[in-house]
Amino acid sequence: MKKKEILYKIWLTALLLTPIILWLLPATFFDEGTEICPSRVLLDTDCLGCGITRAVMHLHHFDVMEAFYYNAGIVWVYPFLVYSWFSWVKYALQELNLWHKLPLVKNKE
Repeated sequence: MKKKEILYKIWLTALLLTPIILWLLPATFFDEGTEICPSRVLLDTDCLGCGITRAVMHLHHFDVMEAFYYNAGIVWVYPFLVYSWFSWVKYALQELNLWHKLPLVKNKE
């Protein structure tokens, strides 16, 4: 087995486990903790990205109102994350020559 193939299998496994792990964690997992945003730490001011991690986690658990409370930008960020995730999974499957074996994928041959 090639080193590249092993790396793609690890990457694909990590991609597939990430949403599952996030669902297993409670929606409030990131609500508490130390501030790491430089604008909050240095200037005590919220930036456009403040709260987006908490918002993503709440939206991932279908807690829409709480997600909007933390950051309204979740409307654009979450769909982008989902699209990126699907793109990365598709790319990894294509690199492992597994994409064409999926039952929902039509062969162009």
